[in-house]
Amino acid sequence: MEKDAEILALSSVVRFIDILNALADGIFISDAQGTTLWLNNASENLCGIPKSEIIGKNVSELEEMGIFNPSVTRLVLESGKPTTTIQLVNKKGKFLVTGHIIPDEDGRPELIIAHSRDITEAARASSQLEETVALLKRYSEEIQLMKWEASQSSSQTLIGNSRSYLALLELMKKAAPIDTTILIRGETGVGKSYLAEQIHQLSERSNGPFIHVNCSAIPETLIESELFGYHKGAFTGASHSGKIGLVKMADKGTLFLDEISELPYHLQSKLLLLLQNKTFMPIGGTKTYTADIRIITATNANLQELVRLGKFRHDLYYRLNILPIHVPPLRERKDDVFPLLHHNLQKFNRKHNQKRRFTSEVLDVLHQYDWPGNVRELENLVERIVITSKLDEIQVTDLPEELRSIRELEEGLLTLGSLSLTERMEKIEVEFIMQALCTHKTTRKTASALGITQSLLMRRIKKYELQLDIEDEIL
Repeated sequence: MEKDAEILALSSVVRFIDILNALADGIFISDAQGTTLWLNNASENLCGIPKSEIIGKNVSELEEMGIFNPSVTRLVLESGKPTTTIQLVNKKGKFLVTGHIIPDEDGRPELIIAHSRDITEAARASSQLEETVALLKRYSEEIQLMKWEASQSSSQTLIGNSRSYLALLELMKKAAPIDTTILIRGETGVGKSYLAEQIHQLSERSNGPFIHVNCSAIPETLIESELFGYHKGAFTGASHSGKIGLVKMADKGTLFLDEISELPYHLQSKLLLLLQNKTFMPIGGTKTYTADIRIITATNANLQELVRLGKFRHDLYYRLNILPIHVPPLRERKDDVFPLLHHNLQKFNRKHNQKRRFTSEVLDVLHQYDWPGNVRELENLVERIVITSKLDEIQVTDLPEELRSIRELEEGLLTLGSLSLTERMEKIEVEFIMQALCTHKTTRKTASALGITQSLLMRRIKKYELQLDIEDEIL
């Protein structure tokens, strides 16, 4: 009977070995010191050398030979607990390997069993999938860019050929697909709001809402409820049904906070929380809500100076200034004045059913002008002269007085070009005196306005033989 039991036990072991050898996954068994005791056929094939050359060798030695790297058995022995890792076997395939501890009757480690599964194809498929996703994303971005460029022929405000404009355009295209916070800086009228909307249109959120909030246009007492909403009964006068805030309305889209420097200080911490966690709490609420939004802000103020003065939170400034974009004023990109004038002339000719055109003299004046109101001032001016011009050919006389004076000064300087310095100074002095006399009517008031004595003024009038058509008081 004992003989039969031994034969049966041996038969079971052989059967068990046959089962392990039939597995496609590798099985590697070592003792508590890392000496190889046995490995199945799959593991032998993976190692690339016969079992006879592996059994009896320590896993550290096999690791040094480059059979596998790293040795999961060594990692298990070092950590004293089950370990899973990615293993490179025979410098070829990648395997997901897990090492298990088999304890003895006293609970001490007796055997280490390593189970390995080939993930080379899975890793390759995963890499191909990542490449495909990246390619699709790039195609999506290119399609968005093509759609945006096609739409610009009729509605573009950011127009130009200057180096600063082209650099701005390139930065905008790079920033749009990146779903991060953007701070747009620039003077009033440079087109910050338009730029923010174009970034939204070029982003993956273009199908979502674009919510424009002017922080300076909402009363301080209302801005929190407008932004974050409120629950019913949150305060006196609140709607019985509550109100959804602009943050929630911008979900899946873009929230554009214009004039961010005007955001009240006590609300800046709440905006900081929204930026960090994409969470907010309505007024009167007891739990936070999430908002899947991209935030773009804009300002014409120096936020760093406001931080220094304690009027703007420094932590909020750094969260907003992740990707800053500066829009240069029009006076710094004079090469863009002509394209903007041409574009707006066509636009307002269509709008008002006119056929206006600029003379070269008018274009010279408009090119020399500094445009303190930037693109917005240029648009308003072109529309005004398209409406008010007497003829289709726009003349210098159709321009506002501050622009006509530029041309008059230029013509005056040209006239002075053939005179000596003394003659030029005298001519300018005569012009000043005559303009002042026409304005103030009396020599006493004229002298006071010019900052000289009345007697000195009378000597100058006599010197230049000026003909006065005024009734003056007696000296």
